[in-house]
Formats: sequence, structure tokens, C-alpha cells
Amino acid sequence: MKSNIDMKNTTLCYIEDNNSYLMMHRTKKINDLNHDKWVGLGGKFEENETPFECARREIMEEAGVYPRKLKYRGIVTFVSDKYGTEYMHLFTSKGYRGKINDYCREGELCWVKKDKIKDLALWEGDKIFFDLLDKEKKFFSLKLVYEGDNLVYHQVEF
Repeated sequence: MKSNIDMKNTTLCYIEDNNSYLMMHRTKKINDLNHDKWVGLGGKFEENETPFECARREIMEEAGVYPRKLKYRGIVTFVSDKYGTEYMHLFTSKGYRGKINDYCREGELCWVKKDKIKDLALWEGDKIFFDLLDKEKKFFSLKLVYEGDNLVYHQVEF
């Protein structure tokens, strides 16, 4: 069993503009657990980074823009018999500075209207945190338990 020290910490950010989120269709990385899924921007922490620093760096690396009004919305704990445990620090941003990259090495970037997001290929748990992002203003903790690629349990706390 892994100790908490070994658990992966990541960030994920959804940049919002014109009632849409900037999304990435993960199609380019080999052996990507998110292959062919639609996700926000983010990735693994580097040594000594805060969640805010990691989110900003990942957004710059993937999209080439600087997020405005980065807001820490919640922490999502993924528990998986297949992928291990991960703490994902979830952010949103109202707008950005700069020009979005034409190329991203991990997938295709595109704007998706908020009311169309659940039509995309998403993890089941992502649909839960999208509901929380749309409805709740409070910071939340969401636990998602997967067996294989199937969501078997979730718990939300405020």
C-alpha cells in the first residue's frame, strides 16, 4: 500500500470565457490514462510548487496563456484499483492573457459551451465536479472511487 507521501498531486483548471470552457481532447500521448477523454488544463506538481504555481505553469505549458482570477474550487481525491490514488486540485479562471497555442503536445485545445460538455467523452466523476462548479460557490472536497474505469462511489463534502 502506498503512503500519503507517495500519492500523486495534480492540478486541473478550466478557463472560462463566453460561457465556454477551454478543454483538451487527449489524443496525442502514448499510454495516457486520459486517452480520448476531454479534460481541462493541468498536470503533476513539480518539486516545491504550490497548487496555484502548478496550475499556472501547466496552463502556460499547454495553452501558452496566463490565467486571470485563478480560483481554487476544490480538491478531488481519486481512488482507483487500476491507477492508484491522486489528489487533484481543481481550479477555474475567468479569462486569460495572451494567445492560445495553435499546437499542444498532449491533445487538441478547443472551446466547449458549458451546456455541451456532458456530451463529450468524460470520466463519470468529471460530470459530478462539473455540476459542483456550476452550482456551488463553496470550496468542496470530492472523493471518487473507481474500479477499473467504472465509478463505483462518490462523496462530496463542503
